[in-house]
Amino acid sequence: MKGESSWVSHSVDDNKDFDSFSEVDDEGNKDNSPVVSVDVLLPDDLLERILAYLPIASIFRAGCVCKRWYEIVNSRRFLWNISPLTPQKPWYFMFTSSDEASGYAYDTVSRKWYGIELPYMIKTSRWFIASSCGLVCFMDKDSRSELYVCNLITKCCIRLIEPPGLRFCDYSALSIAVDRVSANYTVSVVKSRQVPENYFQWDLSIHVYDSMTMTWSATVSEMLTGWRGGDESVICNGILYFLIYATGSFQENRHGLVSYDLSTRSPVRNLLTRGFISVPCSLTCGRLMNLNGTLVMVGGIGKQDRQDIITGIGIWILKSTKEWREVARMPHRFFQGFGELDDVFASSGTDDLIYIQSYGAPALLVFDLRKNQWKWSQKCPVSKRFPLQLFSGFCFEPRLDISP
Repeated sequence: MKGESSWVSHSVDDNKDFDSFSEVDDEGNKDNSPVVSVDVLLPDDLLERILAYLPIASIFRAGCVCKRWYEIVNSRRFLWNISPLTPQKPWYFMFTSSDEASGYAYDTVSRKWYGIELPYMIKTSRWFIASSCGLVCFMDKDSRSELYVCNLITKCCIRLIEPPGLRFCDYSALSIAVDRVSANYTVSVVKSRQVPENYFQWDLSIHVYDSMTMTWSATVSEMLTGWRGGDESVICNGILYFLIYATGSFQENRHGLVSYDLSTRSPVRNLLTRGFISVPCSLTCGRLMNLNGTLVMVGGIGKQDRQDIITGIGIWILKSTKEWREVARMPHRFFQGFGELDDVFASSGTDDLIYIQSYGAPALLVFDLRKNQWKWSQKCPVSKRFPLQLFSGFCFEPRLDISP
């Protein structure tokens, strides 16, 4: 890890100079008695514990105070001990252009945006992206063969070996899950490819990477009829969930959900029969996320007779193996606040926070599941430069103590 200037730039609204001050008594007179810095009196281990309670952005600033503080926040012992003390609220990284990998990350604690440099391998926003417990996984959308697992704060990054199966497929869904105790992680890729000259039949396969063995395994290979895989999946409590999409008009809804137990080592057949879960209503699009071990789906609610027309956005949790419960629906004033909102949109979340963003504008809405509260983020420091400019993003947990 390096200083703030290397990885996270200062907040866009934090460019103020702070004047030194002296203590003033109740009568307005300056106290000219000698001042002893508390910093001098504190031993390193106690100062470490105090600094460890700060939010991530404040830790970066603390490292710029003096040489001693810089050495403390960059020490290996500090990184090892910080996580149990300070669970961090997720940040949302917004790409400012579809042709570039640059952007800003929003911190809900400080309500500020910070410039973050993505790994140099990520040159555009056109990558599949998944995150868990401080690690972010990137997979290229062209060949689906380049995969990287990174910590965006420390910039530690590794490339995974190429997954098996066909390099080029029609659809892929990427997900990652990190064990918070061991820091081992699992990456899954669900690939879907159309059978030549047959729109109703699709080959689907599931490939799973284990960071302990550093190997891939292909545990599912099946042909679907009337359904195809897509680009939305998540791992929750060892279960892989991924959305599938109807390829014929005979299905009641355009979307369905499939669950697959990743602990299953032997090949599985009849995946739709064993793991199919109906969606709660007619959806224009669905976004899956793991919030504290609970599967959450954010979906665009479509008209019954025109499923491609969005009438609202709802949030559901999976209460049992196949039972959904609606926990919130976006108030109409927020729904209107997006302006240009198509039938698809970006949404991701972790901890208790859900981020929702229109592809057509940089507006970002935050929903706190625990407080049942909707709130706009501070305005992102980027504006739309041309009518067809698109924005996208993803959320991640900012952590210093975990490496791929």
